Amino acid sequence: MWKHSGSDSDRLTYRHSCRRANKLINISRQQYFSNKLASATDCVGRWRVVKTLLHSDRSPSCRSDDDNSSLCHTFSNFFTDKITSLKRAVATETVALGTPCPPDNHHKGTSFHDLAPVTSDEVRRVLSSIPAKSSPLDFVPTSLIKQCDSVFAEIIARLANLSFACGIFPSKYRFSAVSPLLKKPNLNPDDPANFRPISNLNNISKILERLFLNRFQPHVCQCDNFSPVQSAYRRNYSTETALLHTLDKIYTSADHGKPTLLVSLDFSAAFDTIDHCTLLNRLSKSFGLSGCSLAWIESYLSERYQCVRAGQASSPRTLCHTGVPQGSVLGPLLFSCYISPISSLASAFGVNVQQYADDTQIYIALTASELAAELSRLSTCLSALHDWFCHNGLALNSSKSESILFGTRQRLHNFPAVSPPSISASTIEISETIKILGVTLDKHLTFKQHTQSLCRNIHFHTRALRHIRPVLTDSMAATVAASVVQSRLDYANALLHGTLASNIHKLQCAQNSLSRVVLPHHSGSASSRLSHLHWLPVRRRIQYKIALLTHKSLLTNQPPYLRNLLHVYHPSRCLRSSNQNLLCTPSCTTNFSRRSFSFSAPTIWNELPAAIREANTLNTFKRHLKTHLTSLTSSTCNV
Repeated sequence: MWKHSGSDSDRLTYRHSCRRANKLINISRQQYFSNKLASATDCVGRWRVVKTLLHSDRSPSCRSDDDNSSLCHTFSNFFTDKITSLKRAVATETVALGTPCPPDNHHKGTSFHDLAPVTSDEVRRVLSSIPAKSSPLDFVPTSLIKQCDSVFAEIIARLANLSFACGIFPSKYRFSAVSPLLKKPNLNPDDPANFRPISNLNNISKILERLFLNRFQPHVCQCDNFSPVQSAYRRNYSTETALLHTLDKIYTSADHGKPTLLVSLDFSAAFDTIDHCTLLNRLSKSFGLSGCSLAWIESYLSERYQCVRAGQASSPRTLCHTGVPQGSVLGPLLFSCYISPISSLASAFGVNVQQYADDTQIYIALTASELAAELSRLSTCLSALHDWFCHNGLALNSSKSESILFGTRQRLHNFPAVSPPSISASTIEISETIKILGVTLDKHLTFKQHTQSLCRNIHFHTRALRHIRPVLTDSMAATVAASVVQSRLDYANALLHGTLASNIHKLQCAQNSLSRVVLPHHSGSASSRLSHLHWLPVRRRIQYKIALLTHKSLLTNQPPYLRNLLHVYHPSRCLRSSNQNLLCTPSCTTNFSRRSFSFSAPTIWNELPAAIREANTLNTFKRHLKTHLTSLTSSTCNV
């Protein structure tokens, strides 16, 4: 290493010069980004600068080389060959089954025939709700359409009414430019198998889809044949509500001394292997679509083309014989309709099921005295589901499917050995942990692994924020912290009610560390920093989330699988508590089962002041609830 030669005074002068130079560089950098932030005229511009500071911009969707045309051809051929080989393998398995496909349930109720006319006011509402970003296929920038909404609303409404009346989706919009997106950042970008195809569609096309969805979704979701446990793409449904429902079943079974065996099923290219004829027949038979509405969807699915784009190069167009475009507005709901029979099929065997898009979990409570019969029932159910998948052209990936046995430590220790379930002649080994919808669950539901992973993630982003903190104002630092870090702390945090105190302590330390970065000059305690930022501590945030979900379920009756766990308290005789909007708290014999939503929700709800429980709007409830929990936190700190 080179050292500065000379006297001590010369070396001291050199060090001071280096420090001054570094300080000037830092000041220049801070001034540069401060000016960039100040010059940003909207939220999008500010977030673009913040992403640059955080180095959180995604890497290119696919690798780039000197011959982008060759790269596009490679990806296009891979995506096409992958679907072809999957469909061929599924067809071979279906022939080997030798059994007919189970018939779909018939629709009961009103049919969905004609589409209501579109008004310009409805189009304006849609335009106000969509982001201003544009697609490479747009011939008119989305920002211009939003700025001139009074002009374009009339044009789009006219186009939509003509399309709905004729039952024809414009052929010009049945084309998509596919961008290969790396599934995980640590995967090899040189292997096309590590990419998923994301379709970029014309924004006018997506507006037409959204207008159709406004008419189609209410009818479908009210049908008896739509899966009641499908939590994806539905208002008031989320990954958190799905997990709360599943864990409530597990906790309740454990309270009766029954462990729960869960199998998580994985599909290969689920959205891309949907058979169009099967989908149209299901929409007609099970959901009552006919006339213009069914013709419009048939037109939407037929003769769709796609190409792969990288930079300015693109592959030749290929015809999409199967699937719905990923990145479309209508595709997710069509997929949900396609796989809806799964829930009724599993229920026929007395097996529980939970779905979030193509994430499907099958689970059953086990009894020691009837273990063989219950495992046989689960095996029969999995076999029936496999047959259904084959008949419907879906490729089940048994090698990526997982299973786990949930229960208390003592119950699992004394429980007889459980043989791993199997499907499609493949054994699904029972794991110690399993990751479902972004949450790591261990067999004793301690959430230790999940907490460790979450804290590691939070500390990583906190360090990144610390590096850019000097160029952010206090309010902007708080906004970045809430969006980038606190959002991770709040994700599915209702599941952590009643968890180990050590888990809460680790998460609280992570939040305290974040508050020190946001308020570096605040000399008070961690609780005073949280109070200054209007942040609830971790334990109170969990209570806030559970109370909020309870209020939403009582107010909207959605989702029904959570609302059915809540029972309004009706005393046998007239009491002062009769009109206080209280909930019945079920009887639980173990602390393990007291972590269930059916127990924690009434417990937290009944402890709220009557004025908060009686709030009839969501915003009022949220405002009063946060004020109440903040006051409880302050009183606890003062004590």
